[in-house]
Amino acid sequence: MQTLSIASEVALQRDAPPLLSLQWVGSTLRKIAVSVSGNASSGCTQQFSEARLRATPEPIKLGCSYCLRHWAMIFLLNICIAAHCSPLKATPQRIISLGPSITEQLYSLGAQDKLIACTVYCKRPEEAETKEKVATAIEVNLEKVIALKPDLILATSLTDSEAIEKLRSLGIKVISFPSAESFDEICEQFLELAGIVGEEKKAGEILREVKTEVNSIKEKIKNSKRLKVFVQVGANPLFTMTKNSYANDIIEFAGGINIAKDAGIGLYSREEVLGKNPDVIIIVTMGITAEAEKEIWGKYKVLKAAKDKRIYIMDSYKFCSPTPVSFVEALKELVEVLHRR
Repeated sequence: MQTLSIASEVALQRDAPPLLSLQWVGSTLRKIAVSVSGNASSGCTQQFSEARLRATPEPIKLGCSYCLRHWAMIFLLNICIAAHCSPLKATPQRIISLGPSITEQLYSLGAQDKLIACTVYCKRPEEAETKEKVATAIEVNLEKVIALKPDLILATSLTDSEAIEKLRSLGIKVISFPSAESFDEICEQFLELAGIVGEEKKAGEILREVKTEVNSIKEKIKNSKRLKVFVQVGANPLFTMTKNSYANDIIEFAGGINIAKDAGIGLYSREEVLGKNPDVIIIVTMGITAEAEKEIWGKYKVLKAAKDKRIYIMDSYKFCSPTPVSFVEALKELVEVLHRR
């Protein structure tokens, strides 16, 4: 009966707070010791008492089934101690984001109350613009950051590496996310971020919805004609998205062919574009005058995209700040552009 009683307490205390668990474990061990001393055979009781006094006890020879049951319970209690008393991983409460996509994902996860500052380019959602600004895409105002006393800084591959090292040297935790090269990597990083802020369940729900949408879109256009696409994200020099970019997934998932897929680091020339003669040109408004670029491309009458008036401007925050949600937004917009009738 005593064994059953203790087992019941194990079940009841499973979700107890850490301090209560410690008190309960100590109390329960004392109960077992008293129970063994009071009910076991005299030989076993003596061994149990001697074992408690020895610094390095020898193996105890258990002489009765009663002791066997209780020593088994002590073994189980050790497992309980490990489960109850292991230090809990603290969730950061004062976060600084150094990337627009990180900021947007924190809002998607419902962790915006933990965000105390971000970059001047963090504009999605609109509420992010009210947060303290401590950086550009690259440079970090160290004095401002330090004064805000963050317990975590989330950086990107663009963040100044010297600033990151300086912050780490001051004992501030910095986690840096590399540039995602595919839709799968965007999702993996989203899950990692969710784990950091304790929102894994929310992330799982978002990703299930996003992946369902992506698969549905791919299924709908799988038999459509594939058009050649050029995506421009910079003008001086001309810059594009290659196969090592999540944007290549956006193009291919939308039923397009990325003419610059094998362009190495992304530098391209107008002559190369003319040679590949894309059906569609997408100009992403990222630090360039999109309307001026559209006018320049329109003058190349040998271009199929120019002749067919299929030169479009797309929002950089959808196309160049990768989050699971913005990926789907950009994908939907590109599908509409490519398969317009």
